Amino acid sequence: MSNLLKWTIFIVLSIIWGSSFMLMKWGLFDANNNATLSPYQVAALRLFSAGIVMIPFLPKALKNIPRSVITTILFSGLIGNFIPAFLFCIAETKIDGSLAGSLNALTPLFVVLSGLIFWNIKSSNQKIIGVLIGLFGCFVLTYANYTKPFEYIAYSGFVIVATLFYGINVNLVQKKFVGISAIDISALAFTGLIIPSLIVLVFTGYFSLPLTNYNFLISTGASSLLGILGTSISTVIFYVLVKKTGALFASLITYGMPFIAIAWGLYYNEFITWLHIVALFIILVGVYLANTKKLKWVFLK
Repeated sequence: MSNLLKWTIFIVLSIIWGSSFMLMKWGLFDANNNATLSPYQVAALRLFSAGIVMIPFLPKALKNIPRSVITTILFSGLIGNFIPAFLFCIAETKIDGSLAGSLNALTPLFVVLSGLIFWNIKSSNQKIIGVLIGLFGCFVLTYANYTKPFEYIAYSGFVIVATLFYGINVNLVQKKFVGISAIDISALAFTGLIIPSLIVLVFTGYFSLPLTNYNFLISTGASSLLGILGTSISTVIFYVLVKKTGALFASLITYGMPFIAIAWGLYYNEFITWLHIVALFIILVGVYLANTKKLKWVFLK
């Protein structure tokens, strides 16, 4: 993959996924900030839409994918998409999209940690220091919201757990799915989520809502767009990037995403202070140290 194509994908995915936090808000609330769909309905619609889009690719995927990894791919869809989708939506019922986007920058740090814990991938002192700096930035980001109710701060924990699942899944894709195309992986992983998502929609009463009402149409449209563009299509592209460039470079998309999310937050007058920017900078410094091999400092030798 050429550098031009690699960085073009980087920018496009940063914009798409950086905007996803606002699409979640549009799914959850109307223009007057009144609740429309529940977080479970938004997440389920997102995943249901993503799965439906991938159905045409499923027959070919089932022919190409070795039977020995089918269960692992379905598990990947669970931890890399299903669970995080619900965690993010639950979090955004209480926190701003800009904060969710900033906390999402922790993903590369969890790539390093999960690689060390689950795959015995060796980490240098520099990577460990980078992880610690990034986690410190997370604490600063949490402190930046000290004037907010405790519930606001507590709900940011859902995002942190979601990024942990993302980090585990990035390594899983790179280590376990060698030789399998990105579109085959995505087709199986997302279509496997159709039935669970439909069950959630039924049991949460989604089909009993006044879906022809303008506000519900907008919320449904935003949730579906999030699934089609921000989940299925972008995930296929992301998996290609993982397989062609490696897990760490692909996870660096979280460098660009927070700034897109913050830009949306400024547009909607969300709670953003200089301390939020400083905290994000600290996290990104940690991410940089954890993902680069070029720095050679005396005290790290």
